[in-house]
Amino acid sequence: MLRHMMTAKLHRGVVTGTALEYPGSLTVDIDLIERAGMLVHEKIQVLNCNNGYRLETYLIPGERGKGEIIVNGAAARHACPGDRVIVITYGLCSEDEARALKPVVLLLDERNQVTGRY
Repeated sequence: MLRHMMTAKLHRGVVTGTALEYPGSLTVDIDLIERAGMLVHEKIQVLNCNNGYRLETYLIPGERGKGEIIVNGAAARHACPGDRVIVITYGLCSEDEARALKPVVLLLDERNQVTGRY
């Protein structure tokens, strides 16, 4: 049996912008994507801590070192700059892989700088 497991999480990042006319996805600073072990175009779940909205989309790379998290397309109607969000990736694992999995969780501050990892 395969298990659908969390592989990485950006915890409580801050939305730095929205772009309603962009054709979809979530822009995240490429440094954060790489540090979390996420991949560009990977399917993600975004949880908005301010309004409870949850959505699925994919990652696109933002400018390195800018700390940006930008909600694009229709999802921009469900976020505002300043909202706290959690970005999660998942993977399918065998039972043994799932038991050995150590997801990367990065804790972010108000400028989307990494303050901790667990």
